[in-house]
Amino acid sequence: MRRERNNTTIAVIGAGIVGVSAAIWLARDGHDVVLVDRLPPGEATSHGNGGVLASCAVVPVTVPGLMLKAPGMLANPSSPLFLRWSYLPRLLPWLARYLAHCSPEETRRIAAALTPIIGDSLEQHQALASGTPAEKWLRPSDYLYVYKDRAAFRADAFAWDIRRAAGFGWEELEAEALTRYDPLLSPQNSFAVRLPDHGHIRDPGRYVKDLAAHFETLGGKIHRADVRDFCFENGRLSALETDQGPLPCARAVLAGGVWSKDLARRLGVDVPLESERGYHLELEEPSAYPNAPCMIASGKFVITPMDGRIRLAGIVEFGGLTAPPSEAPFRVLEAELRKAMPGLTWRATTKWMGHRPAPADSVPLIGPSPRHADVLMAFGHHHVGLTGGPRTGRLIADLVSGRTPNIDMRPYAPGRYAR
Repeated sequence: MRRERNNTTIAVIGAGIVGVSAAIWLARDGHDVVLVDRLPPGEATSHGNGGVLASCAVVPVTVPGLMLKAPGMLANPSSPLFLRWSYLPRLLPWLARYLAHCSPEETRRIAAALTPIIGDSLEQHQALASGTPAEKWLRPSDYLYVYKDRAAFRADAFAWDIRRAAGFGWEELEAEALTRYDPLLSPQNSFAVRLPDHGHIRDPGRYVKDLAAHFETLGGKIHRADVRDFCFENGRLSALETDQGPLPCARAVLAGGVWSKDLARRLGVDVPLESERGYHLELEEPSAYPNAPCMIASGKFVITPMDGRIRLAGIVEFGGLTAPPSEAPFRVLEAELRKAMPGLTWRATTKWMGHRPAPADSVPLIGPSPRHADVLMAFGHHHVGLTGGPRTGRLIADLVSGRTPNIDMRPYAPGRYAR
């Protein structure tokens, strides 16, 4: 006779936006939940993201033509793409799989998978944060894609066709209309697309911390520890092995971002996952604020108004998890900002570098481990972790609580990487 387990605790590994969202929705369902991380909530990748609820960001980086453009970008010190060349031998296996998705068919497939996760981000954040201390950081807003001119916009027609097919609508602003919308923008950028029904977070790190505090009011517990492995008895999860000793639990959710890779491998899931090192530069006490978050298309970075500062975020650098930040990306961000908003001044700057979890197919892993159904996975959101965190957390709660999610979960199945 199988021994019944008395412990019904669910351990959520990772206290970023995805893990905290999952923990809240599980606690709201009445589960006993513990949130486990080596750092306090909201102090890793979720602290430093661009802050935009970028619902329209369904088009992956791996668009057709990337393979032809990438070498020139790497050779240009002013481009938003960087590589630590000493890391290239280790990167190559992942890179080959990543670039294999640079086709129209794959781009459309990935966009179709991302749309249900991020397409209604503002509504999902409102449902998550409403009535909590985190609500004050959430702002509904437009999202502006800014181009040099209409010709540059037309050059992106493939991506905009995908967004239109996904249900996004927009207004086109040109010349004087764009200046009226946001006088901070340089006349050198004479065309923009205004996407309504988006939003931004005025302090992503504080937002996640306040959500975690709300989780505790629901009876949830936060445990500081570094998770090393999973313990199973008779094929069922019994505990997490941590640097603070075993943590008993009956189920677990792996939501540790790029740091999930090694733990996933222990569950028989070998994810081709790399860190896309992202950079942000914050301008403290600026002379003015943009009217809405802006994506500057030529520089591939966002300008987001925040609490007492403006955040510039973007840049892609491949260099692994352990190398220190590079200085060149910060210089590029400031130079691009001065071109985009030449009249802006500020008192001081702060710098940050973090790690986006980039699976080779640009689609997050959401669902049960194929070998151990007691452990669910919720990581690999690439550039859209903040955008897709609340929806992912809700899907995890549905699966744990026995509800059938209202979307097709097959694109996110961790089993696609089973060993």
